[in-house]
Amino acid sequence: MDDIIAGRNPVREALRAGRNLHKILVASRLEGRVVGEILALARSQGVPVQRVDRAALDRMAGDRHQGVVALAAARGYVEMEDLLSLAREKGEPPFLIMLDQVEDPHNLGAILRSAETAGAHGLIIPRRRTAGLTPAVARAAAGALEYVPVARVANLAQAIVKLKQEGLWVIGAEADGIREAFASDFTVPLVLVLGGEGQGLSPLVRSKCDFTVKLPVRGKINSLNVAAAATVLMYEVVRQRYCSTD
Repeated sequence: MDDIIAGRNPVREALRAGRNLHKILVASRLEGRVVGEILALARSQGVPVQRVDRAALDRMAGDRHQGVVALAAARGYVEMEDLLSLAREKGEPPFLIMLDQVEDPHNLGAILRSAETAGAHGLIIPRRRTAGLTPAVARAAAGALEYVPVARVANLAQAIVKLKQEGLWVIGAEADGIREAFASDFTVPLVLVLGGEGQGLSPLVRSKCDFTVKLPVRGKINSLNVAAAATVLMYEVVRQRYCSTD
C-alpha cells in the first residue's frame, strides 16, 4: 500500500531525500516558489506530475494538503541496531529519543522535526499505544520524516536493557525528575525517554531509566507539552555537545 505524503514542504523534502515517489498530484493552477521547486525536482528525478482538482486532493488527504500530494512507496521502520550503526558511521556518541505512549500524531511529528534539526540519530517507539508513521505525522514533521529513522520495538523495557548493554545512558524526562536537566551530562551516549500526553512515563519504563530529569518551571503551569519538552532537552544535548563556551 502506498503512503500519502500531503503538503508542500513534506513533498519537497521527500524529493530532496530521494524518496521513491510514484506520482505527485498538484492542484490545478497552483503556482508559487515552493511549487516551482517541487516541479523542478520531480522533473529532474523523472517523477510524474499530474494536475488535478482540489476536490480530488481533499478526498485523498483531507483539507491540509496545501494543493500538493505525493504517492510514495510505504515508509518502513528500521531496527534499533540501525540507529546505533548510524551514530557509529557519523563518529558520534549515540543520541536517541524514545517515546513511551505518545499517541498524538501532531506531537510525534513535532518531535521528529526537532530530532532532525538537533541531529538525533533516530526515534524508538513501541508497537502498541503510540502514534505510527501516518500521513498526519508526516505533515506535522514537515519533511523531517524523510531524514530521521524510526525503530519500532515490541517492548520498551527490553529495548532499554539492550541499549544499556551497548553503553548508553537512559535518561527519563518527568515534571518531578530527580535531577535538573541543565545540570546533567548529556555528552555521554544517551537515549532520552519521554512519556505520553497526560500519563507521562509508565512505571516499568521509569524503573529502567538510569535517572530522571526535570526542566525548571517559573510559571504557574507545572510542565510543558511533550513535544515542547523534547525540543528543549534535545537542544540541551546540542548545546553541551557542539556549542563552544570559549
